[in-house]
Amino acid sequence: MLVISLTNLIFLRRPSLDSEIFTESVVVLLPVRNEQENIPQLIQSLKTQMGIRDLTFNFLDDNSSDQTVNLIEEHIDGDPRFTLTFGAQLPEDWLGKPFALQQAFEASDSQVVVVIDADVRLKADALVSAITLMRSRQFSFISAYPKQIAITWAERLIQPLLQWSWMSSVPLRIAERSHNPAFAVANGQFFIADRAALQAVGAFECVKMEIVDDIALARALLKNGFLGTVIDGSRIAMCRMYQSWPELREGYSKSLRVAFGSWVGSAFAITLLMLSGIAPLLLGLGGYAIIVANRAICARATGGRIVDALLHPLSILLLTYLIIRSWKMRGRTQWKGRLV
Repeated sequence: MLVISLTNLIFLRRPSLDSEIFTESVVVLLPVRNEQENIPQLIQSLKTQMGIRDLTFNFLDDNSSDQTVNLIEEHIDGDPRFTLTFGAQLPEDWLGKPFALQQAFEASDSQVVVVIDADVRLKADALVSAITLMRSRQFSFISAYPKQIAITWAERLIQPLLQWSWMSSVPLRIAERSHNPAFAVANGQFFIADRAALQAVGAFECVKMEIVDDIALARALLKNGFLGTVIDGSRIAMCRMYQSWPELREGYSKSLRVAFGSWVGSAFAITLLMLSGIAPLLLGLGGYAIIVANRAICARATGGRIVDALLHPLSILLLTYLIIRSWKMRGRTQWKGRLV
């Protein structure tokens, strides 16, 4: 794990901050449901995007019950790059986010498709630099991993494990040349794909019942012969996924059981997490120092807090609880008012 982390630290692809004007058409899909807290800052960051000649932002409101629509209309303020449409009622055989994305995708015809979550904030050159990297390396899709903002203790314990999970287990330069879906790494917070590649796999319909739709979409693209990778997006984007322990707990409880595939997969993951995160502490300071160094390397590579690496064992215990709770809550988990 330490060797993989060190290798990825050196070879993790990073977007150039000196990109030329991008001339292909680009659409940013923005499905939103009850996101009134995020809309003002989101639109403000989108309006600053530069370096793309043909750029549009497509908001699709997924039956929000708060002030999301009013705030979108207010902050768009007549900017012709923005459109707002309203989603249809959710069919029984779809989950909410994939259905919203599919509707927004079908309403667009741009050559490059970008998906941005409402809690992501972009630097002015974020889109052009990430898309330019994708095109220059001839990838069909990339996931620009934003800097994860973690403020509360629950966030600081759990959120760095997102980057650590792939930085220390997936040799990225090998993975980016492989069609093996086991190498799939993606983050739906900031996902970019070639339109033709998405159409070839059925776009978001191929993940219509997937809770962890970003990884599932990356796997579908790989299986169909397309190549892609994850890149360091910490210098061009940031995201605060959760703002409290209850919010974080519920968010991960809906998805972790799916991420590990089965009880067997979850048990294996917990065993591996315990061996890598708890056993080193019990075996002595030497082992503890190695895993902390591993986490610190991941934090250094992705813009995280290096000091939080010292709390790695607590992070592992908390993640173990969330995996078990995710299984206990299956069939009863709600997300934004819907059963998932």
